[in-house]
Amino acid sequence: NLESIREVRSVKHLAIIEMILRDRRRFFGEIRDGIGLSAKMRAMLLSSVVFMALYGAVMGSTQGTVWQVLSSAVKLPILFLATLVVCSPTLYFFNTIFGSNQSLTQNFALILTAITVTAVILLSFSPIVLFFMLTTSGYQFFKLLNVGVFAIAGFIGVLFLSRGMAIVSDGGREGVRARRNVVRLWILIYAFVGSQMAWMLRPFIGAPGMEFELFRQMGGNFYANIIASIGEILGFVTVR
Repeated sequence: NLESIREVRSVKHLAIIEMILRDRRRFFGEIRDGIGLSAKMRAMLLSSVVFMALYGAVMGSTQGTVWQVLSSAVKLPILFLATLVVCSPTLYFFNTIFGSNQSLTQNFALILTAITVTAVILLSFSPIVLFFMLTTSGYQFFKLLNVGVFAIAGFIGVLFLSRGMAIVSDGGREGVRARRNVVRLWILIYAFVGSQMAWMLRPFIGAPGMEFELFRQMGGNFYANIIASIGEILGFVTVR
């Protein structure tokens, strides 16, 4: 029946996560050989959306409004997937120029693997973030805490991407070092695009005492705001 089919599908999605975390060499080998790419990408896409939505809901709960919780739960998956769509062609063409034989689908699957790992790490941090939300009242501290969690999760996701690129890429030895440098450059591009995308989609964390806003007016930038938040925690400035 329909309920049994849904249960089987959920098991398959969890099996993909388990395979990525425990048997990554086999997983990346199957991506290299083109085995079940569509099924893998569907499972990773669904898992990452659900995990990020859950973490986004935790982020948005600081304001205490249902609308902010729902807004953050929707916008966080959009942030990562929109950045993926914007940046994946760049990595594909750069790799192709330097001798990689990866298809665009394989390239997309590798980046989606990194995003899925990032989503898993974010979900694992959600109880810690929720604990600090319940035991502290500092808005700027909570914002920086989430930035730190994203940095850790993103770093681990990048490690999986680099490992996957090394296994999947079957180009000649001549372009190995160049492709490795391309991946490093692309990671910086992805980080800059992602931070700008996050600034466009803000707020993810509703400020206590303020009315719900779906989006805020453009102005300033992500990095200046983070520096200002650090300054407020240290008592140098007040962020409005």
